[in-house]
Amino acid sequence: MAEGLRERKKRETRQRISDIATGLFLERGFMAVTIADVAEAADVSVNTVYNYFPAKEDLFFDRSQGVVDRLSRWVRGRDAGESATRAVLRELRAEIEAVSPRMGLIEGYDRFMRCIEEAPPLRSRLWSIQQELQGNLETTLREETGATAGDPLPGLIAGQICWVHGTLFVAIGREMVKGRNPGEVSREMLVVLDDVEELLSEKVLNYAVRGAP
Repeated sequence: MAEGLRERKKRETRQRISDIATGLFLERGFMAVTIADVAEAADVSVNTVYNYFPAKEDLFFDRSQGVVDRLSRWVRGRDAGESATRAVLRELRAEIEAVSPRMGLIEGYDRFMRCIEEAPPLRSRLWSIQQELQGNLETTLREETGATAGDPLPGLIAGQICWVHGTLFVAIGREMVKGRNPGEVSREMLVVLDDVEELLSEKVLNYAVRGAP
């Protein structure tokens, strides 16, 4: 269904507020910027900012919903004959090969990471996002395999997959904060991904294989 004018304007307003807030956070630091500062810079009321972003952390992690759904989306979209873990590995490899900003492979990512490191509320929110990511994935694995509520395996497999995902992000962040070239880091991360895959057991690698249609 085509996006209506009202919906488009709301989306554009939300994006503009978010972009302005991000610029302020990176320039001054998250803790030094208030919602009133964002509202003034965006030429909107404080209430308008809160209507779109209930908390200041939401302004910084404005694309978090795409992150928490990412692994579940990849698992649901896996090919016939492909397991949940191998689907995630394939998608991660494609993202890294493409030097994707979604993996932190972008100039300026070091400023983003430093902003998080200097702000306890952002570190706390990042932890919550990671927990939600794993919880969503566990739910998806239960749905995809028909596992019972008492079966611990979906949760254990979700933990392993999230470990792979998190390990890569930590490794990328560690290199990008040094101001390195994203392309160079990308090539190194492909090697890291291969090393990580070798550490996974066959049970993890072959869990939730999709049957033929």
